[in-house]
Amino acid sequence: MGKKEKEKKEKPLKKMTAPELRVIAKELPDITGVHGMNKTELLKLIEKARGIEDTAKKKGAAGKSIREIKGKIKELKTKRETYAAEMKEQGGKMLDIFRRRISRLKKKSRNTA
Repeated sequence: MGKKEKEKKEKPLKKMTAPELRVIAKELPDITGVHGMNKTELLKLIEKARGIEDTAKKKGAAGKSIREIKGKIKELKTKRETYAAEMKEQGGKMLDIFRRRISRLKKKSRNTA
């Protein structure tokens, strides 16, 4: 009884290490200077050579820049401070809403960086 050889499936490019990507890039024609490149550069070259388009959507920020997000954070902080000064005695439900919005925007800025 012989051993069945399993077909080796290639890992997704983004999960490969830089040395593995270098081996693949060496096999492709018209690519030079593979050893001086980092993982992101290798990924871009291999995807371009294979005709793969980057269809991954950006998480959270929906294409917004960090500066825009931080500007919104500043606006919300000033609104929160003015609201807190006006409504000291009343309930803090709106303060919680401002706090949650600010924390969400901070997460988005971290994800885009």
